[in-house]
Amino acid sequence: MTVLLLAGTGEAKRIAWGLTDTGINVIASLAGATRSPEPLPVPTRIGGFGGEDGFRAFLEAENISAVLDATHPFAEHITNRSARICSELDVPYAHLVRPPWVAQTRDTWTAIDAPQDAAAHIPDNAVVFLATGRQTLAEYANLEGRRVLCRMIDPPTTPFPFEGGEFVIGRPPFSARSETQLFQALGVTHLVVKNAGGEGGRAKLDAARALKIPVLMLNRPAMPDATQLLNVQEAVAWVTSCAVRQ
Repeated sequence: MTVLLLAGTGEAKRIAWGLTDTGINVIASLAGATRSPEPLPVPTRIGGFGGEDGFRAFLEAENISAVLDATHPFAEHITNRSARICSELDVPYAHLVRPPWVAQTRDTWTAIDAPQDAAAHIPDNAVVFLATGRQTLAEYANLEGRRVLCRMIDPPTTPFPFEGGEFVIGRPPFSARSETQLFQALGVTHLVVKNAGGEGGRAKLDAARALKIPVLMLNRPAMPDATQLLNVQEAVAWVTSCAVRQ
């Protein structure tokens, strides 16, 4: 049996380690968004598949028995494509969906459905910290004129897509203390995040709570109609159950 692990998250790394002693062949796939990703304990490919036809060809060429999607909750294109093609090819598919964050006491969150919605809740003189990644940065162009800070893991190779923007370079993990110190040093007045869930990104929300910074929380995209797993243990168990049925 050979499993394709669509990776790129901390959960995917733990799943890879959890499968190393099972005797199941695992191939991990990373999109290549980060220049120097942490190595995984299984054979790993980096980069896209070359569209839908390329993904189909890869599944067939590698004789993939099951696909476990442990990508980011906002990797909408990858998830929807993978679920649909696996259904068409009758390849077992499951999606690890970490629980979303839920506002706690003293949190000031406003849910939004699209990046363009953030501007309606942010005044002109604001200092906005975008913790949403570079791929959707241009979608926040209506924040132009405010001071907009976008955090990236790797130094940028292209300029900020609109005026008033600056890049902040930082590699996780981050602590609540370091995030608090960073927000204070930068004078952050508003935080924009994706509701990714998980413990890895909570520090910025803890810092925003401590500093009473309003948070614009981007709602998740719709999930495909497919098997959903809630944690690493369920994911490893699903893979091993697929192996039993082979």
